[in-house]
Amino acid sequence: MWLAISALNLAIAVIVGAFGAHGLKSRASLEQLNWWHTSTEYFFYNALGLLAIAILVKVSPLFPIKASFLCLQIGIVFFCGSLYLMALGLPRILGAITPIGGTFMILGWLLLAWNAYKLSK
Repeated sequence: MWLAISALNLAIAVIVGAFGAHGLKSRASLEQLNWWHTSTEYFFYNALGLLAIAILVKVSPLFPIKASFLCLQIGIVFFCGSLYLMALGLPRILGAITPIGGTFMILGWLLLAWNAYKLSK
C-alpha cells in the first residue's frame, strides 16, 4: 500500500506541475505562480521521500515507518494544498495552514531519523 500511495503522490505532483506550467501561467500573478512552484517542488521532494520510505519497508520490513509516512502525507496535503488553493485565488488566510503542513513534514523526517538511529543500536 505504501508504494501505491507514493506512486499516486508522484503522479499528482506531475499533473499539478504541468497544470501550473501550462494552464495557470497566463492567468495567475507572479506571486501565485511562485506559490504554485514552491508547492510543486515540496510536493515532489516529499513524494520522493515517501517512495524511499516505501522501498525501505520492502527491504527492511521491521523498520517502523507508519508515523513518518503519515506525517509526510499530512504535511503534503496541508503545506502544498494551502499554497495551491491560494495560487488558485482562494483567500490568503489559508497561508496560516501552510506552516502546519511544514511542521508535519519536518516531524516526518525527524521520526524517520529517530527510528533509523534506534534501529542502528
